[in-house]
Amino acid sequence: MTGTAEAAAPPESSSSQRSAVRTLLRLWPFVRPVRARLLTTVLVAVLAACTGLVIPLVLKWMVDGPVAEGDSAGIWLGGAYLLLLGVAEAGLSGLRRWLVARPLAAVEASMRDALYRRVQRLPMSFHDSWSSGQLLSRGTTDLNLIRMFLTFPLTFLVVNGLTILIGYVILLGQSWTLGLVLLTPVPPLLVLCSVFEARYRVASRQAQDQLGDLTTLVEESVLGIRIIKGFGRHRSQARSFTALARRVRSSELRKTRLMAAIWVVSSVLPELAVGVALVLGTMQVADGALSAGTMVAFLSTVLALRWPTESIGSLLAMSNEAAAATERYFEVMDRRTEREEAEAGAATQGVARDAADVVKTFGARGGTGSGELVFDGLEFRYPDAPQDAPATLRGIDLRIRPGETMALVGATGSGKTTLTALVPRLYEPTGGRILLDGQDTASLTWEELRTLVGVAFEEATLFSTTVAENVLMGGDGLTDTDLLRALEVAQAHEFVSALPHGPRTEVGEQGLSLSGGQRQRLALARAVAARPRYLILDDPLSALDIRTEAMVEEALRRVLADTTALVVAHRPSTVLLADRVALLSGGRITAVGTHHELLRDNAEYAALMAGGPAEPAAARTAPAGPGARTGTRGEEGDGVR
Repeated sequence: MTGTAEAAAPPESSSSQRSAVRTLLRLWPFVRPVRARLLTTVLVAVLAACTGLVIPLVLKWMVDGPVAEGDSAGIWLGGAYLLLLGVAEAGLSGLRRWLVARPLAAVEASMRDALYRRVQRLPMSFHDSWSSGQLLSRGTTDLNLIRMFLTFPLTFLVVNGLTILIGYVILLGQSWTLGLVLLTPVPPLLVLCSVFEARYRVASRQAQDQLGDLTTLVEESVLGIRIIKGFGRHRSQARSFTALARRVRSSELRKTRLMAAIWVVSSVLPELAVGVALVLGTMQVADGALSAGTMVAFLSTVLALRWPTESIGSLLAMSNEAAAATERYFEVMDRRTEREEAEAGAATQGVARDAADVVKTFGARGGTGSGELVFDGLEFRYPDAPQDAPATLRGIDLRIRPGETMALVGATGSGKTTLTALVPRLYEPTGGRILLDGQDTASLTWEELRTLVGVAFEEATLFSTTVAENVLMGGDGLTDTDLLRALEVAQAHEFVSALPHGPRTEVGEQGLSLSGGQRQRLALARAVAARPRYLILDDPLSALDIRTEAMVEEALRRVLADTTALVVAHRPSTVLLADRVALLSGGRITAVGTHHELLRDNAEYAALMAGGPAEPAAARTAPAGPGARTGTRGEEGDGVR
């Protein structure tokens, strides 16, 4: 399983050097728009807490005054004061909840929207190494933890801190000796809370990463249910799920043990101090050094401070869970987008060769907008490839003339799919460049590039929406006329018309309600819907039966006549759609020519077309065909140097 917690985790220094406070401060850009509402919430919560601390002072006045003097009117007045303060405290607490709900829901929504947009713009190298479950957990569970932190712990860490500070000032004012007794647990509590915070954050991060792995396993099991049932692997999948679930359970139990420990400490130490203060206070009342009203007020204040003190552990726990969630969220947000990687690559490589150099190499070409596609010294290495391993593609020099269809043929693993993915910039070349009508694709905006280039991949991916929406995703501003034309080109109009609601029929998740050939035809329709100037097809007919393949090929001939196309082909019938064929072997273009020329003069190509083992290019002692060269630079041939 790719993209596990280990793979997705940040560098060790990231989590060890950045404190929870610094991590949580990164939320400020999202919180800034609602800062006034949050500040008002904090002020209301502080006011509610202070209202609660006034109650012990009223009790002191009642006990030392009306109660001691037997003044029934004063007692009723004191009761009215207490009732008024209680109602005010309850009302302020309700107001706090009302103030915080709507803005923090907006913060969560904006963060989720920003994450989704970022994920859409991240390069394919990111998606190759990250599992979808890890991304899903960041967009759901982690954001929920962050919202809960902003709703409750953020406010009450401030409010409870101020409440404890004000409460201790009141206690010291009533009896400084008893107040000092209650302060004795503070230093050990601070030390223990610091140790707890460090350990709990590590445990929280581990649990959240494991939950992402569990989400990935569940998602893969649902999407791959046909394979699981087909091969009877439900027991092994269940064992894998149980093992991961137990790991999550162990991490959660570790968090619970840490929480229980800090809760016991934060409860026991203050209770011991309260017990000692109670004994000393009772003795002082008996000696006449302390009034009964002061003692009642002191104990009432202590009780009012009990929850703020005991809640420190749970508030710190929730804050560290939010810090771990924030760290995971920004691991994705900090990744460079396709545009940022392209700009960084351009700055690193410097100015590329001028287009005039390409003219010298390939000769004259069509004018602007004619549809020429040129690979100029193209190289590519996957980011996670070992440094001592050869590049996936190296020294690719190939010219596809305007309106020409070039078939790309090679053994499995030769780099065909990688080469086609570089044209729409799903990956960025690590060397050389790709030119569309003499313009480097790196200089085009994504909108411009993907308006010019249409793609259809071997794996036909459909979305959980209607047939029409899947096809019209191929371009902006497309109409029903474009939809019908694309369906006809892909020979999909017949089976689409037979669906319950025609093109408006929902195809279900990944289009699994359709056959493989039907999905592939819809993917092909999507590629041609916008009439792109350049068409990149990665073995687009592999899932079609012979009859349907023949019909689609006939329709494709009409489409290919008006566009420049690069078609990955494995079958002779697909190769025959092309004007010329390029043979890719070992990451290099080793031969270019017509199908019949290469079939006659190139043993490796002949073996590929016959379905037998291909002869390695290195084994040949002569050029593979007319005008063809090996990967070394030399005379100019028919589109390859």
